[in-house]
Amino acid sequence: MSADPTLIPASPSEDDYVRQVREATPPPLLSEEDPFALFAEWLEEAGKKEPNDPNAMTVSTVDADGMPDSRMVLLKDFDARGFVFYTNTQSAKGQELNAHPKAALLFHWKSLRRQVRIRGTVEPVTEAEADAYFASRARHSQIGAWASDQSRPLPDRHALEKRVAEMGLKFGLGKVPRPPHWSGYRITPVTIEFWRDRPFRLHERLVFDRAEGGWTTKRLFP
Repeated sequence: MSADPTLIPASPSEDDYVRQVREATPPPLLSEEDPFALFAEWLEEAGKKEPNDPNAMTVSTVDADGMPDSRMVLLKDFDARGFVFYTNTQSAKGQELNAHPKAALLFHWKSLRRQVRIRGTVEPVTEAEADAYFASRARHSQIGAWASDQSRPLPDRHALEKRVAEMGLKFGLGKVPRPPHWSGYRITPVTIEFWRDRPFRLHERLVFDRAEGGWTTKRLFP
């Protein structure tokens, strides 16, 4: 049975494309100098134009059977070493990353009509990094990290609310320490691709590949 055709947006018409060309000012080609500087520039623009969570990204991993798995998380740090997010290390993604320390990331900024694809190797952040970030979280989020057996079956909503209440009583008004099963992962990119929308599906694609001492670049057909 096919999907209701009214649910799928129609492809742009020739008139739509012509209008885009008339209204758009052709931007200069993307810079090939530094992928992290370009990413920072795009993330800053997304912060001004995206309705919410400009730092949201898809993290893709594989399980023991080689089946791919994807979910949305929030980027919490990045620099020349890589891109960092935090999670329960006993969750599905944590177990998959520990068994197969490679991942792919995808940022999609719909308001800007841009995306960034990243593939790379994965390693845990340092204990100091994890402690510092956990300490910056809201107290309720800290308690939630203790209460949730992430990715495991939940009997009912009451069971989760009960765990939250128990953890709240356990820590009282004192400091909430970081759970031993909660930390961060850093994806060190081997490839970063920047994609920018252009009329007539003639999009711009710029790929950075890690090489000895730096990066090589190439442009791809859209």
